[in-house]
Amino acid sequence: MKVVSAEQAVKLIKSNDTIGVSGSGGSGSPEAVLQEILKRYKKTNSPKNLTVVAGISPGNLTYEDVGMNCLAEPGLVGKAICAHLGMGKKFGIAIGENQFPAFGIPLGVYTHLLRAIAGKKPGVVTHIGLNTFVDPRIEGARENEKAKDADPIVELVQIGGEEKLFFKSFPIQVALIKATYSDTKGNLSLEWEPIIGEQFQLAAAAHNSGGIVIAEVEKIVEYGTLKAKDVLIPGRLVDFVVVTKPDRSKGDYNIPKHVPGLVGKKKIELSEIKPVELNERKICARRAMMELNKGVLVNLGVGMPELVANVLNEEGGISDITLSIETGITGGVAQSGVTFGVAFNADSIIGDADMFDLYDGGMLDCAVLGLAQVDKEGNVNVSKFGKRVTGPGGFINITQNTPKIIFIGTFTSGDLDVQVNSRGLKIKNEGKAKKFVDKVQQITFSAKNAIKNKQDIIYVTERAVFKLTPKGVELIEIAPNVDLKKDILGNMEFKPIISKTLKTMDKKIFNPKKMGYKLM
Repeated sequence: MKVVSAEQAVKLIKSNDTIGVSGSGGSGSPEAVLQEILKRYKKTNSPKNLTVVAGISPGNLTYEDVGMNCLAEPGLVGKAICAHLGMGKKFGIAIGENQFPAFGIPLGVYTHLLRAIAGKKPGVVTHIGLNTFVDPRIEGARENEKAKDADPIVELVQIGGEEKLFFKSFPIQVALIKATYSDTKGNLSLEWEPIIGEQFQLAAAAHNSGGIVIAEVEKIVEYGTLKAKDVLIPGRLVDFVVVTKPDRSKGDYNIPKHVPGLVGKKKIELSEIKPVELNERKICARRAMMELNKGVLVNLGVGMPELVANVLNEEGGISDITLSIETGITGGVAQSGVTFGVAFNADSIIGDADMFDLYDGGMLDCAVLGLAQVDKEGNVNVSKFGKRVTGPGGFINITQNTPKIIFIGTFTSGDLDVQVNSRGLKIKNEGKAKKFVDKVQQITFSAKNAIKNKQDIIYVTERAVFKLTPKGVELIEIAPNVDLKKDILGNMEFKPIISKTLKTMDKKIFNPKKMGYKLM
């Protein structure tokens, strides 16, 4: 292991290299190295035409100059294979604008593919992605027009008479990873990282491809001072170490301060977590909460689904369920925004590749996930919006292997303004964009798959609740004071089935006070 500056580390990256980047939103970003890549490229036009691979990519919507956005400069990247770019908005827009060919793959497939690369296996064979945009019969995971001319990354195969998808392995020349400490022999500890992520798999994949591993850490300590169980990446895999401190001016980006409650060192009082104000988002979270049963293991997705944990905590029911996050968290209370994927008071923190072994095998009881578009067949899009590409993240792994899925989101978007009181809901200003459309832009969730697998699928909005049936999307509840024809049917591109037993949503959902709701 050799200690180098970020500037020296970046000089090791050659044009046309395939580089892997660790990180998830505000966690685990090798930020100093990413910043230096951009700086060097602007100055020397090198390295260029990189192939970039990443999972839940690092970034922060508040800042355009951090995380994956550092790689959005024209000419710097020649191809991308990423699972999620929600926080790397600028990079996602570059994909949507056809700057370079890009593929979006399920997060679980990505982490398992890194394992396959490390083990010199031909690739990953899986059912994950069938009948979604990942399926070669639909889009083959292509996220833009340029990807149509690039070599395919996924094939449809038959094994034992069943359809599967095959994702082919490829070499990785450079791994860029983040850890907390390195000792003088390059052993890496993730002691103060709130999630473990894919650092080990990425380092192993690059090392066994004959590439190099560059680790960014906060401090180098003497050999022998790190506990063996805290060393998650052995020094044998690490070639270069960059020492840097996170930029504290960026708020929670890259988790700049050591928070004991986020890394399992200390439990915090749940009363310290304040309830959110009552608005259309909280209405959705409350109604979604009512779909949960006591004792379930539930995954909460990014965005609005995160509020379900807050609502459960406010109602005193957070201990009645067990939370699970694809980043490797079990238990606790999930955090939101740039710190999505971490949790206070977690019961356990494991690697995301290990968590996806469990998810793919059907460990979850249910999941609460976001929705951006729903079509007449019941398909859901959360991965592509106009020219902005976010990718599927763990969404496809979760939705194809979990018996009950609760999708939540506002009924329309763009300047939606509602008034909430104990009597119900009033639409003061309708959103500009319809979410219930004739055909989704991209199929991230396959209704065809769900019906075949007899999954229980619910769609929750602030004014209406739907369920998926073999005959289509059925409206089963409407909010009090909402007009069925004007506020619901008038803002859909298709007409849903109307339940013969159409109900009114529980008025407690719209009361500013606590609901007094207990899970059954």
